[in-house]
Amino acid sequence: MLQIMILYFQVRHTKNLYVLKQIVFWIALLWTGLVLFLCLVQSNKMPVVNIENLDKIVHAFFHFVFTSLWILFFKTQIKDPDSYKPYIISFLFSVLFGITIEIMQGQYTTTRKEDALDVVANMVGAVLAVFLIFLYFRNRRLNKI
Repeated sequence: MLQIMILYFQVRHTKNLYVLKQIVFWIALLWTGLVLFLCLVQSNKMPVVNIENLDKIVHAFFHFVFTSLWILFFKTQIKDPDSYKPYIISFLFSVLFGITIEIMQGQYTTTRKEDALDVVANMVGAVLAVFLIFLYFRNRRLNKI
């Protein structure tokens, strides 16, 4: 009877973990698509707000969320909870994605231009995400001890 209960728990836990992985993946993918769309849509179709450096704050926010979601997804894929791989992969993915978007803005849009400071803002958002999520999981792990 105990073996049946253990097997049931393992199957149920595995199924719930699979569902969690799928949910995190789709949210990360949808956010990626939204960022891509908003960064490539013609700027004359976007509302105008006159706040200095607002676009840099938006870039940092986009990549903060982008990196956070991909870290959470990659953490579900890697078995070792102490691994740095999710952080490194997500950070590099965010930086390369941001650079690609800037190149695409310069090549394929007429109302947007490439901006190296946007890439810097993207990196600031990505670094903040890596740092804060790393601290969160480290503190959570230390509190378990």
